[in-house]
Amino acid sequence: MRIGNASGFYGDRFDALREMLTGGPLDVLTGDYLAELTMLILGRDRLKDPSRGYATTFLGQLEEGLGLAVERGVRIVANAGGLNPAGLAEAVRALADRLGIPVRVAHVEGDDLLARGGWGQGVLSAHAYLGGAGIAACLRAGADIVVTGRVTDAALVTGPAAAHFGWAPDDWHALAGAVVAGHVLECGAQATGGNYAFFREHLPEHDLRRPGFPLAELYADGSAIITKHPGTGGAVTVGTVTAQLLYETSGARYAGPDVTARLDTVRLTRQGPDRVRVDGARGEPPPPELKVGLNRLGGWRNEVTFVLTGLDIEAKAALVRAQMDDALSRRPPAETSWTLARTDHPDAAVQEEASALLRLVVRDPDPDAVGRAVSGAAVELALSGYPGFHLTAPPGKGAPYGVFEAAYVEAGAVPHTAVLPDGERVAVAPAPDHRPLLAVDEPPLPPPLPPGPSRRAPLGLVAGARSGDKGGSANVGVWVRDEDAWRWLAHTLTVDRFRALLPETAPFAVVRHVLPNLRALNFTVDGLLGDGVAAQARFDPQAKAVGEWLRSRHLEIPEVLLP
Repeated sequence: MRIGNASGFYGDRFDALREMLTGGPLDVLTGDYLAELTMLILGRDRLKDPSRGYATTFLGQLEEGLGLAVERGVRIVANAGGLNPAGLAEAVRALADRLGIPVRVAHVEGDDLLARGGWGQGVLSAHAYLGGAGIAACLRAGADIVVTGRVTDAALVTGPAAAHFGWAPDDWHALAGAVVAGHVLECGAQATGGNYAFFREHLPEHDLRRPGFPLAELYADGSAIITKHPGTGGAVTVGTVTAQLLYETSGARYAGPDVTARLDTVRLTRQGPDRVRVDGARGEPPPPELKVGLNRLGGWRNEVTFVLTGLDIEAKAALVRAQMDDALSRRPPAETSWTLARTDHPDAAVQEEASALLRLVVRDPDPDAVGRAVSGAAVELALSGYPGFHLTAPPGKGAPYGVFEAAYVEAGAVPHTAVLPDGERVAVAPAPDHRPLLAVDEPPLPPPLPPGPSRRAPLGLVAGARSGDKGGSANVGVWVRDEDAWRWLAHTLTVDRFRALLPETAPFAVVRHVLPNLRALNFTVDGLLGDGVAAQARFDPQAKAVGEWLRSRHLEIPEVLLP
């Protein structure tokens, strides 16, 4: 079967759905709209209007693509239902009626556990990560469109694949292959050259201004060819697929509600231009518990960025900090953090290049403590602060911030339900077997490179990287493209070296996972992102660029590996 992707997040390219429907043959088109931050956004939407809580852009995309999908026999599966899949399903039916296009619409629910209670104060949403079995039930019942709430991203592929190939719930290896393919597809253009570490190497021959969206030619054994429609931009290479496989994963066991996929068994092989074969995935029974994503209001935050220009940067920063501390001394915010980014250059010919940025972030349960009290104190320094005082933007009045937490519940305690096109409600059983998730013993390392001359250079000349977030933790996947580089990387980039290259990770637990088949190391840094993206604890709150920071760091590299 040919299964494509038309969305990697809520806000992705609007015309991608139409582009994928017109670009070539497909059996199923998926869309991933949900992320930890998205659930918080939708939760706030639902507070304002209980009938909302879903990704409204999906309806706009369907308005111009629904007729095409029906005409071409393409089924659509999307998690755009967010917090209200039943509401979105009804909206899709209303849209189809208005357009005069007969479609059978189904949805999957049961992930919303907020009413179950016991989650603590301030929780806006509590959603279990469901698997693909409910999607499969809807498709087997003849649905043309299936919308879901919080399912795992890979479930958008495992469900259609299980329905198409008739897999049993314990066809672990086939399901694992579909999970791997689903993980490659889920972030859209990240598999076709978007956000790719070695993007400069593709510029001469590929148009990266507008990468195409990926698709998988999936087979009954779970193997797949990752490709894209002819004539679309970007590129599908072993490197782009490797980068996406490492994104937001950790160890060799990639657990989900359908199956635990073994990433250390996956093989990638180039099959021609823009075609990468993915096979070898082995599957194991999933863990007995489902992950539940909890989004709660953490309090209120405000932010001010001071611009420091020219000489005496450190002294200017010290002065404004002392002035702000004094101004806020009567009622200091519960949390105050300062970050000085030395973006300034000496003897700069451009004013902006002579400037550093001093960022103040404050948090407190009381909005008054971070509102006018902070913004007013900053503005009042305009004529009495450091020389050259100005801000990047007028400070605001403060805004609520969210906190993401993960909880776990028994899989059998979650009412996973497929609501078929005729309205019949079908209870979906959990996986038929379970196995506790255990770490995999580290595989043997390749022999180290023989001694030879080296020079100090950026790691990125040899290695690619991609990083991302899971709650408060960051993951950084690092890979190389040939065996000699792997022999060097596996022995050189230890946890201690990783911490030394990225000093901000030093206070946190760092775990290294070795994936020889991918010539890759995957590092997890627990706690680097505080309470998750919505809390905005860091300048880069989703750790999107931590991998590029790592690639920019210098170390001794064997000359034989350097260009």
